[in-house]
Amino acid sequence: MSDRLRPSSAGPVAEATGDLLRALRESPPLTQCITNAVVTGFTANVLLALGAAPAMTDIVGEAGMFAGIASGLLVNLGTPTPEQRAASVEAVGAARAAGTPWVLDPVAVGALPVRTALARDLVAMRPTAVRGNASEILALAGRGGGGRGVDAIDTTEAAADAAADLARQHGCVVAVSGPVDLVVDGEQSIRIANGDVLLTRVTGGGCALGAVMAAFLGTARGTGHTPATAVAAATLAYTIAAEDAAREASGPGSFAVGLLDALASLDPASVAERAHTTSAFAPEATA
Repeated sequence: MSDRLRPSSAGPVAEATGDLLRALRESPPLTQCITNAVVTGFTANVLLALGAAPAMTDIVGEAGMFAGIASGLLVNLGTPTPEQRAASVEAVGAARAAGTPWVLDPVAVGALPVRTALARDLVAMRPTAVRGNASEILALAGRGGGGRGVDAIDTTEAAADAAADLARQHGCVVAVSGPVDLVVDGEQSIRIANGDVLLTRVTGGGCALGAVMAAFLGTARGTGHTPATAVAAATLAYTIAAEDAAREASGPGSFAVGLLDALASLDPASVAERAHTTSAFAPEATA
């Protein structure tokens, strides 16, 4: 943990997870996903299992219109075709105008020039949250060359300072996925140690989390919960469900199916008891 941070209770985040999960199921957030071709079906099923309403609207001329009425928006750069690139910019512009929270997932940025340039243009449009692995966050911050395709070659802690700087520069929450997930907003730093390694053995395990974050951010609007709390809550709910799925799985295939069942059966009342989280604040945030 950085010397700039001092420990604080993470109880409110754990409690907020149950509250937001309950609210999400009572009023399913319409969650628009402009995402990559590899994970579209899995992402939609994750949102449905959780209790949200997915909409995979990524066509120019419709993406912006839909972002204006959606509860939350995910922009994932896994397969950035020309139409998806244009639809992403259109949707983000409409989301900003409507006040729709949106999540940027800069998949495989760094060495690949098209998606890297697009990611830098989009992050300048001030997303509500950015989600990526450590290598993607370092590359987006201009401090690294990216990972090995979609796989990180850097640790979460190695990206902590870059994540905090990105958050302060663009006024957003930054979530770094890893064995211990990190959520920062430039002031608060939350670490979540729930989850299971099988999430890394399923295509879409990380990409679907970006959609869950968009759904939780949409649910959190008007509740008093901050975007950082909503992003951390999404991560906690998703990783606890992964633990449940892993206990019953015999391998990645049964885990992927089990994750959907675990998300559907996740009990809001028990989430706080199962949370493995820590929280800290920068000194300037507590002065």
